[in-house]
Amino acid sequence: MHEVALRPIEDSDLGTLFEFMRDPESVWMAAFTAEDPDDRDAFDNHMRRVLADPDAKNWAITRGGRFVGSIAAFVLEGDTEITYWIDRDVWGQGVASRALALLLEKVSVRPLRARAASDNVASLSVLRKAGFTIVGTESAYAPARRTEIEETILRLD
Repeated sequence: MHEVALRPIEDSDLGTLFEFMRDPESVWMAAFTAEDPDDRDAFDNHMRRVLADPDAKNWAITRGGRFVGSIAAFVLEGDTEITYWIDRDVWGQGVASRALALLLEKVSVRPLRARAASDNVASLSVLRKAGFTIVGTESAYAPARRTEIEETILRLD
């Protein structure tokens, strides 16, 4: 496998990230997405806020030098959570697992939290392989599915 690395997100990544986040299968799996993944203005406004947040740490994920996703740690209601988005073209190739391992080297805050749709088996597997344990579930509205679904909450101490 080509080397997976993290680097700062660049303005030139945003168009590609927008396209990744519009992929229907990816949107369905992520479930907790923008209400309208095709709304570029909403995406740009969201990314502007996210990248300006001093409590958020955002990185681009590259594989062999090619931008293939993003990963971040951010504070929500006093807890530090992580999130990532991987280009569907590289799913199942270890990119998410390696990117998460790299993020865990950079972010020393513990505990860390993560969330995933309970039926997103691949993402739950990535998180558990990195040492996250399931601490609960809750029902939440998933814009991508336009209904409430079960979300699994995980924690890394």
